[in-house]
Amino acid sequence: MKSDKEKDLNATVPIPDTDDAQSASAVDVEAIMRKYDRESNTRIWEGKPKIIVGLILAAFSLFCIYVTLFANFLEQVRLTSFMGLIIVIGYLIYPVKKGNVRVNYIPWYDFVLMVLGASAFFYYTFNANAILNTRLAVKLRDPLYTIIAVIGILSLVELCRRSVGIPILCVAAFFVAYTFISGKNLPRVSYELFFGENGILSTPVSVCSKYIVVFIIFGAFLERTGIADFFIRFANCIAGAASGGPAKVAVIASALEGMVSGSSVANTVGSGSITIPMMKKLGYKPEFAGAVEAAASTGGQIMPPVMGAAAFLMADYVGVPYSDIIVRAILPAVLYFLGIFIAVHLEAKKLGLRGISRDSLPRMRELICDTYLLLPLFVLIYLVSSNTRTMQFSASVAIVAAIAVGVISNVVRHVRVTKQTGARSSAGKVLSAAVGREGGFTVRKIFEALEAGGRSCIAVAAACGVAGIICGCITVTGLASKIINVIVGVAGQHTLLALIMTMLCCIVLGMGVPTTANYCIMASTCAPILIQMGIPRIAAHFFVFYFGIVADITPPVALAAYAGSAIAKGNPMKTGVIATRLAIAAFIIPFVFAYSPSLLFIDAVWYEIVLIVPTAILGMFGIASALSGYMLKYMPVYERLMAAGGGILLIIPGWETDICGVLLVGVVVALQLLGKRHSHTPTVSG
Repeated sequence: MKSDKEKDLNATVPIPDTDDAQSASAVDVEAIMRKYDRESNTRIWEGKPKIIVGLILAAFSLFCIYVTLFANFLEQVRLTSFMGLIIVIGYLIYPVKKGNVRVNYIPWYDFVLMVLGASAFFYYTFNANAILNTRLAVKLRDPLYTIIAVIGILSLVELCRRSVGIPILCVAAFFVAYTFISGKNLPRVSYELFFGENGILSTPVSVCSKYIVVFIIFGAFLERTGIADFFIRFANCIAGAASGGPAKVAVIASALEGMVSGSSVANTVGSGSITIPMMKKLGYKPEFAGAVEAAASTGGQIMPPVMGAAAFLMADYVGVPYSDIIVRAILPAVLYFLGIFIAVHLEAKKLGLRGISRDSLPRMRELICDTYLLLPLFVLIYLVSSNTRTMQFSASVAIVAAIAVGVISNVVRHVRVTKQTGARSSAGKVLSAAVGREGGFTVRKIFEALEAGGRSCIAVAAACGVAGIICGCITVTGLASKIINVIVGVAGQHTLLALIMTMLCCIVLGMGVPTTANYCIMASTCAPILIQMGIPRIAAHFFVFYFGIVADITPPVALAAYAGSAIAKGNPMKTGVIATRLAIAAFIIPFVFAYSPSLLFIDAVWYEIVLIVPTAILGMFGIASALSGYMLKYMPVYERLMAAGGGILLIIPGWETDICGVLLVGVVVALQLLGKRHSHTPTVSG
């Protein structure tokens, strides 16, 4: 007979309605975001000052869209004007320290920093031709260039500290210090980092100003169409009633939201404020609930088509079309989320947890009627994958599609309300509803999207600028080749040792650093090491990208895991450890495609791909079972080792490894079936 506790765990748990779910976490959500997401520590503007700041941010977004689509500025003019505006809006938004919540207040010294920093960049904007036509020796002797460069660099660094945090500045400080120690003087270093092509105005800021900002603005528009709510309802409809339903909902919803999200912490807090209380109510421990959401949300950074905006940089660094990056990222991303999905399923089976009551779940028929919300994503994916238009043009068309979807939502909302109330409608009322006079997607929403897009660009641009400083230091000193020689010398011909050393380097350098800047650092310092060892170029870049990302859930600096634990009210370090275990695919798959690039569909024919997909999926099942210690029943140590070994062999492409992997996992499944049958055989008393 089951105990009362077991009955409670096995009871069908109804899904909490939206208000309850929000009330359970909304009290702490803002505080959590301010604590773990540096971008949320902003000034408080109200009344007319709020309107003025909002107009400035919206104007900045429109300027970025115009420049990326129509302007034919000189590259230096485009980049310096972009960074000058970033300095202006950055100091309007971010206070000098956390907790500065004085309403409608900006201290005099922030105005000074804003004016000086912006002036430094705008000086370059309006004098670009003269600066470029002046001989380098003359510029290095002129103290004006050094003063302007130092002011511009310091203002950018301070803005990065406010909007991004200290970790990336520690990395930058190390490389700058090394640059001076190596014998470079201040005029040369400041000129190369500010005016040169390999410093602030290098690839990271160039890609950010040309591509990333438009996609950030697109994400802001898409958010206001209600697509996040659609993703959660869709995930509930698909997996809510299954064993451990809320955890599976978290995995699916985070995978879908990851297509447009650019922050692990924001994704964790956004969807976690709903899914984590549901998981806890079902019976999952707080640490496990927080870890599931953190691991799934971090995976959003590797989920095509946006991939935390780093995909655009990767396409530029590797020199391949953006659509090529998307295609190669699909299978690793699917395996990552599949590993988490299987893990939460096995945990639910182990605890005997059931799903959400079907009566409380949304119906597929209702969701089908709302699939028009996906139109902007379909438009974006089609235009980008077809390579018929530029990426920035594709994102701009997708923004227009998002506005159109908002208008359609208004009409659909009007029709549904009319049916429910039995009121009469007319063409005039439909038109009135379409333009937002009855609420929903209004002109104000468009303004808010432009404002939010501009606000979100600040931290990314500041991080890219500092990443450019790091890249510049590496270029000026030739440090990259020295690091390559050291690691290659230590590893010798042992590729595995080089991969492990690179992995540790990526995780350490990636701790507390945003996705985009994280990848810039990895691409400059670590990817060349693997390429020197014979790893294909695109596989090397994917390798460092993956291990830079998992720093968000790897203790001790596991920001996404800590945010999840704050919502779940669990132990932060334990949450980080569990999240790392759940995301084990992110630690295994990069090694696999480093050795066998066919996992990234590199030099793979169709029949190899047909074989790779099912065997990799079976492999993730074996690995997840081994880590969980449960398949059909609890697994002894030798079964866990066999399942783990078989799973890894199945993920590695090749018919020899597939056969060995199938045999190992098959034996474990047979032992589990046999053991479960014996455990259910009744004993006969004599």
